[in-house]
Amino acid sequence: MDNHFNTPSEIINLNLNSCENKTRLPLGKMILLGIMAGIFIAFGAATSSTAAHAITNVGLARTVAGTIFPVGLMLIVFLGGELFTGNCLIILDVISKRVTWLSMIRNLVIVYFSNLIGALIIDFLIFFSGNLNYSDGLLGAYTIKVAVGKLALSPVQGITSGILCNVLVCLAVLMAASAKDIAGKVWAIFFPICAFVVGGFEHCVANMYYIPAGILAASNPAYAAKAQEVYGITEAQLSGLNAFNSLHSFIPVTLGNIIGGMLLVGLPLYLIYKKEWKSQ
Repeated sequence: MDNHFNTPSEIINLNLNSCENKTRLPLGKMILLGIMAGIFIAFGAATSSTAAHAITNVGLARTVAGTIFPVGLMLIVFLGGELFTGNCLIILDVISKRVTWLSMIRNLVIVYFSNLIGALIIDFLIFFSGNLNYSDGLLGAYTIKVAVGKLALSPVQGITSGILCNVLVCLAVLMAASAKDIAGKVWAIFFPICAFVVGGFEHCVANMYYIPAGILAASNPAYAAKAQEVYGITEAQLSGLNAFNSLHSFIPVTLGNIIGGMLLVGLPLYLIYKKEWKSQ
C-alpha cells in the first residue's frame, strides 16, 4: 500500500471519526467554528468576484473565479471550521449508528446559522471597505447581477444545482483526507471546488455572501444605476433584492446541498466501503 495517501476505506473511516467528533463539540466551540467557516467561504466568494467581475466571457470569468474560490475550503481544512455542506457527511455516522439523527440535525442547524453569521460579517466589511467601487463601481453592479440571478432560479433549478454543487464539495472534503501532506490536500481540494464554480452550481453558504452582498450593493444608488446600465437590471429586480425573497433561493439550494451530500455521496460510499472500514 502506498504510504503517501489514504485508501478510500481509510478515508471513510477517518471521516466517520471526524464527523462523530463534530456532533460532540461544545455549543460555543461549534458556533465559533461555524462562524469562522462562514467567514472563510465568504472570503473565497468575495475575492473570486473581484477577480472575475470585468471579464465578459462567462466561461473565462468562471474559470478565473474557480481558481480563487477554493481558498475558502482550504482555510477550513487547514485551520478548522464547521461548514454546513461538508457536515452533510455526518449521515455516514447516523446510518452506521455512531450518532443519532437528532445529533446530526442539531449540528447542521447550529452550523448553518453560524455560517450565516460569518458570511454576513464579510458582507458588511466588504460593502463598507469600498471594495465594490472597483472598475468605477462595476464590481458593485456585478455583485447585484449575481444576486439577482440567484433569486431568479426556479425551485427545481435551485435543488438540482445544489445537488451538483455539494457532490463536488463533499468529494473535495473526502479527497483532502486522502492526502497526508499540505500540497496533496491543496490539490485535492482545488480541482473539485474549481469544477463546482466553473459549473455555476449553487452552494448555500457561498450564497450567504453573494445574496446579502447584492442586497447591500443595491442600496447604493451608484451601483444600482451601473447595474441597470451595464446588465439591464430592472427596477423590479432591484426592489426584489431583499431578505424575504432570498428565501426562495436559500431553501431549494439548501435542500439540494443536503440531498447531494447525503444521498449521492455519503450513502453510496457507506454501502461500498462499510465492510472494509468495519474490519479496520
